[in-house]
Amino acid sequence: MSTIQNSPLEPVPINREVRGHSKHNIIVPIKDSEDFFNVNPLHGSADIISASELDMLQNQHDTDGVFAERKYLIDEAEENKAFKMAYLDFLDTRDEDEIQLFFVPNYSCNFACSYCYQEGYSPAESKLTTEVVDAFFDYISREFAGRKKYITVFGGEPLIPGENQRKIIEYLLNKSNEAGLDVAFVTNGYTLASYVELLKTASIREVQVTLDGTKDIHDKRRYMKGGQSTFDKIIEGIDRCLQSDISINLRMVADKENLGNLPELARFAIKKGWTKSPLFKTQIGRNYELHVCNSSPDKLFTRAELYNRIYELMKVHPEIIEFYKPGFSIAKYIAENEELPSPLFDSCPACKTEWAFDFMGTIYSCTATVGKQGEELGTFYPTVTRNEEVISQWQDRDITTIEKCKTCDVALACGGGCASVAKNKNGSINSPDCRPVKELLSLGAKAYLAP
Repeated sequence: MSTIQNSPLEPVPINREVRGHSKHNIIVPIKDSEDFFNVNPLHGSADIISASELDMLQNQHDTDGVFAERKYLIDEAEENKAFKMAYLDFLDTRDEDEIQLFFVPNYSCNFACSYCYQEGYSPAESKLTTEVVDAFFDYISREFAGRKKYITVFGGEPLIPGENQRKIIEYLLNKSNEAGLDVAFVTNGYTLASYVELLKTASIREVQVTLDGTKDIHDKRRYMKGGQSTFDKIIEGIDRCLQSDISINLRMVADKENLGNLPELARFAIKKGWTKSPLFKTQIGRNYELHVCNSSPDKLFTRAELYNRIYELMKVHPEIIEFYKPGFSIAKYIAENEELPSPLFDSCPACKTEWAFDFMGTIYSCTATVGKQGEELGTFYPTVTRNEEVISQWQDRDITTIEKCKTCDVALACGGGCASVAKNKNGSINSPDCRPVKELLSLGAKAYLAP
């Protein structure tokens, strides 16, 4: 048995008459291997085991006590106690976590992306005013007093051209400086270069920019409303940010139309020198149906399909790893930290460590709901109102309140998924958005851990 991580808990003598398999063992065959990956998020153990060792575990043949020491075999009462203690630790930690406050200065955009999910939202006629910005900062200073927090400016497109937009962004950054808050931006990147000098006046945590591939591929998906190319202007903005010590989070929105371009995009970024910069990181976002998606369903990957395809691309094009290292559930974390992350009782930050606010004075739970009619939770301008009953539904949701999660062996690596997606699919916040944890761990064990 190849040990990945020792249990953080001290070995406890176990009554062999009452011990059984831990409810939180996640056992998966390792991709392209005869071995298996055994992970237990509750007890912090992970091991690569052979087929014969798996047979021993399944039949509770633990002559040397290793399975009991690693807590793959455990007394039910002891496990229930460990679960309760871990859950209390999770609640305490979450209460102290930093809060991300999304602020939407407008829903308008200068792009006409082929898959834009916000295109189905009703356009708003009003404009952001300094009074609304002031009300936003007054609200967050009261509501989140004493909490670590930062602001992420989101859209639409927050950095659209024009003197009026530049002035309101400048005002917002000045208010952030007065409040001592970091600011991040999510932008399509087209006008980013022209905003860099203004961004340098504030404490910018990062700028997230979307690039869907190299020039030919990107420009077929992310183009101006008049159809013009956007790639070159985005590259200029990324370069200017990195040269100005502003962190870039490069995001690729992937589906079956563009994922095959990932190796070429990786080589492009490597040639540019971006991947050598400590200010540069990447992510791949799956194009999927949130509320509205203009892409036809046959172009979309399931989450498992996406990561299977990335794994296959990595085998042929190892340079991808220099550009993007997929998480494969918790496999990447284990490989990089030589320990497991804390048990994931909740993977939805909405109304807990994430809130969203827009220029009309409306409060929402998160970026997945902001701007969508019927998802409003209250107002911060012109008066403060809050729908406490609905807010409580978002805040109370975790794997202990979702029936399907209570008996799921991967719950502590999944966390119940996105509540907005779950509501969209099932009609209820308190339902699961299941993640393909076993499939991802199988891929990740091979990619990062197995010989």
